[in-house]
Amino acid sequence: MKVVVQRVQQASVTVDGQLVASIGPGMLALVGISPEDTQKDIDYLVRKMTQLRIFDDAQGVMNLSILDKGFEILAVSQFTLLADTRKGNRPSYIKAARPEMALPFFDGFVQALEKALGKTVPSGIFGADMKVALINDGPVTIVLDSHDG
Repeated sequence: MKVVVQRVQQASVTVDGQLVASIGPGMLALVGISPEDTQKDIDYLVRKMTQLRIFDDAQGVMNLSILDKGFEILAVSQFTLLADTRKGNRPSYIKAARPEMALPFFDGFVQALEKALGKTVPSGIFGADMKVALINDGPVTIVLDSHDG
């Protein structure tokens, strides 16, 4: 499981011209799911994301977590994070989980984030053609891979 975390001032998802989710300050999480992922991967990434010290303290040092700040997370399913580009110029997505596995797994990930944060986690619409807008704060962008941890 891979997650690209971006510290944002704001982020939103639009589908067919309609706003479906938005947050103020916090994290945008682009989430890629592989067929091998388990609850252990969810647990690891939720713990890492909620404890990641990427927010400024009073001295302007990245020393606070999203839990410390009380900010929000916007989660967006992104199968292209698992693209294999080693051969040719057309990415292969064979390493990404099929929708029938990925959708319930993504929903479980969002629920685990909600439990850890104690608040609703807005998300995009799985499988939709989404337009994601954000103001990256910093910029701070970090790639987390549960298979590395």
